[in-house]
Amino acid sequence: MEYHNKLVLAPMVRVGTLPFRLLAAQYGADITYGEEIIDRKFLKCERRVNEYIGSTDFVEKGTDNVVFRTCHQERNQVVFQMGTSDAVRALNAAKIVCKDVAAVDINMGCPKSFSVSGGMGAALLAKPELIHDILTTLKRNLDVPVTCKIRLLKSSQDTVELARRIEKTGVSALAVHGRKVADRPRDPAKWSEIADVVSALSIPVIANGDVFEHDDFQRIKSATGASSVMVARGALWNASMFSPGGKLQWEDVKREYVWKSILWDNDIKSTKHTLKEIIMRYSCLELPEGKAVIKSETLADLAKLYGEEKYYQFVSDNRSLVNGSR
Repeated sequence: MEYHNKLVLAPMVRVGTLPFRLLAAQYGADITYGEEIIDRKFLKCERRVNEYIGSTDFVEKGTDNVVFRTCHQERNQVVFQMGTSDAVRALNAAKIVCKDVAAVDINMGCPKSFSVSGGMGAALLAKPELIHDILTTLKRNLDVPVTCKIRLLKSSQDTVELARRIEKTGVSALAVHGRKVADRPRDPAKWSEIADVVSALSIPVIANGDVFEHDDFQRIKSATGASSVMVARGALWNASMFSPGGKLQWEDVKREYVWKSILWDNDIKSTKHTLKEIIMRYSCLELPEGKAVIKSETLADLAKLYGEEKYYQFVSDNRSLVNGSR
């Protein structure tokens, strides 16, 4: 995995499933992170080749619950992001998936209570020894690149110090979200503090925060000196922002996402969540489209809503022929 001059799709819970990752890649994303998956949950999974869909699924044992789905098309660009608070547990979980992904990343920046309360995500920022243990354990035992994603600490000096400790573990790259744990999305990202990290390290730094237009990729690179740029909300709202040719109409991008969700038999809850986020950005859930999405219970319902019944039926009838066509 190469981390220089790359456009990166950030990990987003309930958004970064296979269809959305492929959508971002189609428009120009070089590296695509999956949504954070907790190590304890993943340890309950087994690998299954899904010949019907054409995917590789990691399914909770004894159920049909797909926890992570990938495919050969994204093999060289998908990053498996994990939530963990234990080195051995993280390694055992990573071993299940490492042959099917391009890299493994540890989430050290999520401020949500479910993550922090379990000692994961942003809680790791206060535990440099544990960070070192987790990353060195993965680095020594995996053949794929190991990376992590952090947030800013209370002072730029503290962030730089932690980043230097992380670099010493041998990770291939470090993603830095330019906000502190207490910051909200509306608070401006502190690009200058990402720049401080970049100037202190020799490994590639991936800058993240306040990237909403294609031009912002170059702006944040110039401001920070970062090797690559990661985007979350900007890509969620319109994944075609990765395209150097400019954004497409959001309705067209949304329809492409629906097609891919049908093709890859995406989880209906994940699909609805992503569609609602897009709709709320440009319209309103109280309008007919939003209400219909909320009421939808299956991908067939969504296909009907968007006038894609024929495509849905064609995919259902010809899985082996259409897989990978979109």
